[in-house]
Amino acid sequence: MGAVKTKRMPRAVREQQMLDAAVRIFGQRGYMAASMDEIAELAGVSKPLVYLYLNSKEDLFTACIRREAKALVEAVRAGVRRDLPADRQLWEGLGAFFTHTGENPDAWSVLHLQARTHGEPFAAEVTGMREEIVAFVTQLILAGAREAHRDPDLPEREVAGLAEALVGAAESLAAWANATPGVTPRQAAGTLMNFAWAGLGDLMEGRPWAPEEEPPGPHVA
Repeated sequence: MGAVKTKRMPRAVREQQMLDAAVRIFGQRGYMAASMDEIAELAGVSKPLVYLYLNSKEDLFTACIRREAKALVEAVRAGVRRDLPADRQLWEGLGAFFTHTGENPDAWSVLHLQARTHGEPFAAEVTGMREEIVAFVTQLILAGAREAHRDPDLPEREVAGLAEALVGAAESLAAWANATPGVTPRQAAGTLMNFAWAGLGDLMEGRPWAPEEEPPGPHVA
């Protein structure tokens, strides 16, 4: 009997295995400490094959960032049902965000820590992802604000800063949740909703916070 030929694994599948291994190593060991030998061994391939597919350590890291950034954005978008009230949409978006970052801690480490601390072009890749999420959150808040104010033409700039602040808080909270045993995605989302929505809700109802006027000081002749 002749030898049985094994079916070659498609390049796309093999490449995803390499990226899976790279995300794990980069996320746990950091970009500088990660070695191509380690990544190849974890992926079950030779180091030359990793270089053949992905050219260099820098290109491999960039490919990891792009894949994980796309997955995170898609998870957040898919988690929101646009027929719900504004607060429920934000709740579902935050839930999707914290679920994804909690289930993929190595990927979140790559995006939130590693890519941002090793200069361009890595930081630029993450900036693009963040801008997309901020734009999405801006639209969620804007829709609620326009409805509350009964003003369909309320300018986007009125809520743009709120979206930036909310996304920044979510990023920090995700890092904390991943490092704190027992914190669930639902708890993380609830924490941020309780922190943010009371203020957002008042703002949407036309009750913005403002400092009280200080009493005038003594008259100086």
